Amino acid sequence: MPLRIATWNLKRPSASSKDRNSRIIKALKEIDADILILTETSSLINPGNEYTPYCSEPLPALRDSVAYEAGENRTTIWSKKPAIRRIETSDPFTCVCVSVETPLGELAIYGTIIGIFGREKKTFLPALKSQIIDWGTICDASNICVAGDFNITFSDSYYFTHEGRDQIAASFAELKINNLTSDLPENIDHIAISESVFKTTEHESHVWIYDKTLSDHKGICVTLKYSDEERLTRSN
Repeated sequence: MPLRIATWNLKRPSASSKDRNSRIIKALKEIDADILILTETSSLINPGNEYTPYCSEPLPALRDSVAYEAGENRTTIWSKKPAIRRIETSDPFTCVCVSVETPLGELAIYGTIIGIFGREKKTFLPALKSQIIDWGTICDASNICVAGDFNITFSDSYYFTHEGRDQIAASFAELKINNLTSDLPENIDHIAISESVFKTTEHESHVWIYDKTLSDHKGICVTLKYSDEERLTRSN
């Protein structure tokens, strides 16, 4: 069976935006991903009982000069796949990691936002540095999927810094992680997976949400499909 992973920054849903929240939930149900990584999200958003949520820690009322409401959190992983264990991260208020069992084997899902205010603010590079350390530690023991709001494009000049782009690319190259969404234009939300997860597995990456009335971010999806050779290898 294919494995579908999707990520979307929801731009902080609130109790006052009931219509938008309903439309967001409808879109999440329509994509029907096996694993959803939602950022700038809230307990108001629940894609369905078939999922189990794994959330970053509850935010205080004020953190990093940003005011938060009860129920808001920066990152939630919603998984239909059974969890094996939670994995600690360097910033539990922003990053959440859970190892899940998938048709492609055990996979550590690392959901994240890199930085607080975007690509150029003082929070970005320190956050990236600590997350790169997280990725390396996790990769020593497991395959990894890093997904969420990177605040960086890789295929154009829409939104990036050279230093941020270069550091992410260099760390992924060293850790043998493929950014499967790097070619999508004007896109700062990504899904990157360890090369060893698949040998001959085919993948498709696409934008599944363009509607800027729901969020200022696109929704991004990757579908991994076994090739005949991969099926034969795993069956043996």
